[in-house]
Amino acid sequence: MRQELMSLPKGLADDVSRNLVMVARLIDEDPEGAYGYSRVALRLASRVAAVREAAGFAAYATQKYSEALAEFRAARRMTGHADLWPMMADCERGLGRPEKAVEMAGAPEVKKLDKAGQVEMRLVAAGARRDLDQLDAAIVTLQSPELASNSAQPWTARLRYAYADALLAAGREGEAREWFAKAVESDKDGSTDASDRLAELDGVEFVDALDEDDDSPEGGSADSAVDKDDLEG
Repeated sequence: MRQELMSLPKGLADDVSRNLVMVARLIDEDPEGAYGYSRVALRLASRVAAVREAAGFAAYATQKYSEALAEFRAARRMTGHADLWPMMADCERGLGRPEKAVEMAGAPEVKKLDKAGQVEMRLVAAGARRDLDQLDAAIVTLQSPELASNSAQPWTARLRYAYADALLAAGREGEAREWFAKAVESDKDGSTDASDRLAELDGVEFVDALDEDDDSPEGGSADSAVDKDDLEG
Protein backbone atom coordinates (compact mmCIF):
# COMPACT_ATOMS: atom_id res chain seq x y z
CA MET A 1 0.00 0.00 0.00
CA ARG A 2 2.84 2.38 0.86
CA GLN A 3 4.41 1.65 -2.51
CA GLU A 4 1.17 2.48 -4.30
CA LEU A 5 0.83 5.75 -2.40
CA MET A 6 4.33 6.77 -3.48
CA SER A 7 2.84 7.54 -6.87
CA LEU A 8 1.07 10.52 -5.25
CA PRO A 9 2.57 13.88 -4.24
CA LYS A 10 3.91 13.60 -0.69
CA GLY A 11 1.34 15.85 0.97
CA LEU A 12 -1.54 14.08 -0.74
CA ALA A 13 -0.06 10.66 0.07
CA ASP A 14 0.10 11.62 3.76
CA ASP A 15 -3.54 12.72 3.77
CA VAL A 16 -4.67 9.52 2.06
CA SER A 17 -2.57 7.43 4.45
CA ARG A 18 -4.18 9.01 7.51
CA ASN A 19 -7.64 8.22 6.21
CA LEU A 20 -6.72 4.63 5.38
CA VAL A 21 -5.29 4.17 8.87
CA MET A 22 -8.60 5.34 10.34
CA VAL A 23 -10.50 2.91 8.10
CA ALA A 24 -8.41 0.06 9.49
CA ARG A 25 -8.81 1.23 13.09
CA LEU A 26 -12.59 1.68 12.95
CA ILE A 27 -13.87 -0.95 10.56
CA ASP A 28 -14.64 -3.55 13.26
CA GLU A 29 -16.06 -1.33 16.00
CA ASP A 30 -17.43 1.63 14.02
CA PRO A 31 -18.01 0.57 10.40
CA GLU A 32 -19.97 3.72 9.57
CA GLY A 33 -17.05 5.83 10.78
CA ALA A 34 -14.64 3.72 8.72
CA TYR A 35 -16.89 4.16 5.71
CA GLY A 36 -16.75 7.93 6.11
CA TYR A 37 -12.94 7.95 6.12
CA SER A 38 -12.87 5.61 3.11
CA ARG A 39 -14.99 8.08 1.13
CA VAL A 40 -12.50 10.85 1.88
CA ALA A 41 -9.59 8.67 0.75
CA LEU A 42 -11.54 7.72 -2.36
CA ARG A 43 -12.19 11.34 -3.20
CA LEU A 44 -8.47 12.12 -2.83
CA ALA A 45 -7.00 9.14 -4.70
CA SER A 46 -9.54 7.07 -6.62
CA ARG A 47 -6.87 5.82 -9.02
CA VAL A 48 -4.96 3.97 -6.30
CA ALA A 49 -5.93 0.28 -6.07
CA ALA A 50 -5.37 0.09 -2.31
CA VAL A 51 -7.79 2.96 -1.80
CA ARG A 52 -10.46 1.26 -3.93
CA GLU A 53 -9.95 -1.96 -1.97
CA ALA A 54 -10.23 -0.18 1.39
CA ALA A 55 -13.39 1.57 0.18
CA GLY A 56 -14.77 -1.82 -0.82
CA PHE A 57 -14.16 -3.33 2.61
CA ALA A 58 -15.69 -0.32 4.35
CA ALA A 59 -18.78 -0.46 2.13
CA TYR A 60 -19.03 -4.22 2.73
CA ALA A 61 -18.85 -3.69 6.51
CA THR A 62 -21.84 -1.35 6.29
CA GLN A 63 -23.76 -3.79 4.05
CA LYS A 64 -23.56 -1.53 1.01
CA TYR A 65 -22.97 -4.55 -1.17
CA SER A 66 -23.51 -2.97 -4.57
CA GLU A 67 -21.00 -0.24 -3.78
CA ALA A 68 -18.55 -2.75 -2.28
CA LEU A 69 -18.75 -4.94 -5.36
CA ALA A 70 -18.05 -1.98 -7.63
CA GLU A 71 -14.98 -1.00 -5.59
CA PHE A 72 -13.65 -4.57 -5.46
CA ARG A 73 -14.06 -4.89 -9.22
CA ALA A 74 -12.21 -1.62 -9.73
CA ALA A 75 -9.33 -2.74 -7.48
CA ARG A 76 -9.15 -6.06 -9.32
CA ARG A 77 -9.00 -4.33 -12.72
CA MET A 78 -6.13 -2.17 -11.47
CA THR A 79 -4.05 -4.98 -10.00
CA GLY A 80 -5.06 -8.02 -12.04
CA HIS A 81 -5.08 -10.05 -8.80
CA ALA A 82 -7.80 -12.54 -7.82
CA ASP A 83 -7.47 -12.00 -4.05
CA LEU A 84 -10.83 -10.21 -3.77
CA TRP A 85 -12.79 -12.91 -5.64
CA PRO A 86 -14.37 -14.44 -2.50
CA MET A 87 -15.43 -11.00 -1.25
CA MET A 88 -16.95 -10.21 -4.63
CA ALA A 89 -18.87 -13.49 -4.50
CA ASP A 90 -20.12 -12.71 -1.00
CA CYS A 91 -21.33 -9.32 -2.22
CA GLU A 92 -23.39 -11.20 -4.81
CA ARG A 93 -24.95 -13.12 -1.92
CA GLY A 94 -25.65 -9.87 -0.12
CA LEU A 95 -27.40 -8.59 -3.23
CA GLY A 96 -29.68 -11.63 -3.25
CA ARG A 97 -27.87 -13.45 -6.06
CA PRO A 98 -26.53 -16.65 -4.41
CA GLU A 99 -26.60 -18.51 -7.71
CA LYS A 100 -24.00 -16.02 -9.01
CA ALA A 101 -21.80 -16.72 -5.98
CA VAL A 102 -22.02 -20.47 -6.68
CA GLU A 103 -21.05 -19.82 -10.28
CA MET A 104 -18.05 -17.76 -9.16
CA ALA A 105 -16.93 -20.61 -6.88
CA GLY A 106 -16.31 -22.71 -9.99
CA ALA A 107 -14.48 -20.01 -11.96
CA PRO A 108 -10.79 -20.24 -12.98
CA GLU A 109 -9.97 -17.33 -10.65
CA VAL A 110 -10.38 -19.64 -7.64
CA LYS A 111 -7.30 -21.63 -8.67
CA LYS A 112 -5.25 -18.44 -8.46
CA LEU A 113 -6.12 -17.92 -4.79
CA ASP A 114 -3.80 -18.89 -1.97
CA LYS A 115 -4.95 -21.45 0.59
CA ALA A 116 -6.68 -18.86 2.78
CA GLY A 117 -8.51 -17.47 -0.23
CA GLN A 118 -9.65 -20.91 -1.33
CA VAL A 119 -11.01 -21.68 2.15
CA GLU A 120 -12.81 -18.33 2.14
CA MET A 121 -14.32 -19.22 -1.22
CA ARG A 122 -15.59 -22.51 0.21
CA LEU A 123 -17.23 -20.64 3.06
CA VAL A 124 -18.92 -18.22 0.68
CA ALA A 125 -20.04 -21.01 -1.65
CA ALA A 126 -21.46 -23.02 1.24
CA GLY A 127 -23.34 -19.96 2.45
CA ALA A 128 -24.74 -19.47 -1.05
CA ARG A 129 -25.88 -23.09 -1.16
CA ARG A 130 -27.69 -22.55 2.14
CA ASP A 131 -29.29 -19.41 0.72
CA LEU A 132 -30.64 -21.67 -2.03
CA ASP A 133 -31.90 -24.22 0.54
CA GLN A 134 -29.32 -26.74 -0.66
CA LEU A 135 -28.16 -27.95 2.75
CA ASP A 136 -26.60 -31.21 1.61
CA ALA A 137 -24.62 -29.37 -1.07
CA ALA A 138 -23.46 -26.84 1.53
CA ILE A 139 -22.18 -29.65 3.76
CA VAL A 140 -20.34 -31.31 0.88
CA THR A 141 -18.83 -27.97 -0.15
CA LEU A 142 -17.23 -27.57 3.28
CA GLN A 143 -15.79 -31.09 3.35
CA SER A 144 -12.16 -30.60 2.40
CA PRO A 145 -8.59 -31.47 3.45
CA GLU A 146 -8.50 -28.16 5.35
CA LEU A 147 -11.53 -29.23 7.41
CA ALA A 148 -10.01 -32.61 8.25
CA SER A 149 -6.54 -31.24 9.02
CA ASN A 150 -5.37 -31.29 12.64
CA SER A 151 -3.15 -28.24 12.16
CA ALA A 152 -4.63 -24.97 13.41
CA GLN A 153 -4.69 -22.23 10.79
CA PRO A 154 -6.30 -18.76 10.92
CA TRP A 155 -9.33 -20.11 9.07
CA THR A 156 -9.73 -23.40 10.97
CA ALA A 157 -12.23 -22.24 13.60
CA ARG A 158 -14.49 -20.52 11.07
CA LEU A 159 -14.44 -23.50 8.73
CA ARG A 160 -15.29 -25.96 11.50
CA TYR A 161 -17.97 -23.63 12.82
CA ALA A 162 -19.62 -23.29 9.40
CA TYR A 163 -19.56 -27.06 8.97
CA ALA A 164 -21.09 -27.63 12.42
CA ASP A 165 -23.78 -25.04 11.75
CA ALA A 166 -24.68 -26.66 8.42
CA LEU A 167 -24.87 -30.10 10.05
CA LEU A 168 -27.16 -28.73 12.75
CA ALA A 169 -29.42 -27.09 10.16
CA ALA A 170 -29.65 -30.48 8.46
CA GLY A 171 -30.76 -32.11 11.72
CA ARG A 172 -27.50 -33.98 12.30
CA GLU A 173 -27.14 -32.81 15.91
CA GLY A 174 -24.63 -35.40 17.10
CA GLU A 175 -22.17 -34.58 14.33
CA ALA A 176 -22.82 -30.86 14.79
CA ARG A 177 -21.90 -31.10 18.47
CA GLU A 178 -18.64 -32.85 17.57
CA TRP A 179 -17.66 -30.12 15.13
CA PHE A 180 -18.70 -27.25 17.40
CA ALA A 181 -16.37 -28.81 19.99
CA LYS A 182 -13.57 -28.92 17.42
CA ALA A 183 -14.26 -25.29 16.54
CA VAL A 184 -13.92 -24.35 20.21
CA GLU A 185 -10.54 -26.12 20.36
CA SER A 186 -9.17 -24.09 17.45
CA ASP A 187 -10.85 -20.76 18.25
CA LYS A 188 -8.10 -19.21 20.35
CA ASP A 189 -9.12 -15.59 19.77
CA GLY A 190 -12.89 -15.97 20.15
CA SER A 191 -13.70 -15.25 16.51
CA THR A 192 -16.84 -17.41 16.70
CA ASP A 193 -19.50 -18.14 19.31
CA ALA A 194 -18.81 -21.87 19.07
CA SER A 195 -18.55 -22.25 22.85
CA ASP A 196 -22.04 -20.77 23.29
CA ARG A 197 -23.47 -23.00 20.58
CA LEU A 198 -21.86 -26.05 22.18
CA ALA A 199 -23.24 -25.12 25.60
CA GLU A 200 -26.69 -24.70 24.08
CA LEU A 201 -26.53 -28.17 22.55
CA ASP A 202 -25.45 -29.57 25.92
CA GLY A 203 -28.41 -27.92 27.65
CA VAL A 204 -26.33 -25.44 29.62
CA GLU A 205 -27.63 -21.99 30.47
CA PHE A 206 -25.57 -19.12 31.87
CA VAL A 207 -27.35 -17.24 34.63
CA ASP A 208 -26.39 -14.28 36.79
CA ALA A 209 -25.51 -15.57 40.25
CA LEU A 210 -25.88 -12.12 41.80
CA ASP A 211 -28.92 -12.24 44.05
CA GLU A 212 -29.98 -9.49 46.42
CA ASP A 213 -30.98 -12.14 48.94
CA ASP A 214 -27.70 -14.01 48.64
CA ASP A 215 -26.40 -14.73 52.16
CA SER A 216 -22.85 -15.52 51.06
CA PRO A 217 -20.10 -13.32 52.58
CA GLU A 218 -19.00 -11.98 49.19
CA GLY A 219 -22.52 -11.47 47.95
CA GLY A 220 -21.95 -13.77 44.97
CA SER A 221 -20.98 -11.63 41.99
CA ALA A 222 -19.82 -14.23 39.48
CA ASP A 223 -21.86 -15.74 36.65
CA SER A 224 -22.43 -19.45 36.82
CA ALA A 225 -23.42 -22.15 34.37
CA VAL A 226 -26.18 -24.57 35.26
CA ASP A 227 -27.75 -27.45 33.45
CA LYS A 228 -31.36 -27.02 32.37
CA ASP A 229 -32.28 -30.29 34.07
CA ASP A 230 -30.93 -28.90 37.36
CA LEU A 231 -33.04 -25.80 36.94
CA GLU A 232 -36.14 -27.88 36.33
CA GLY A 233 -35.40 -30.27 39.20
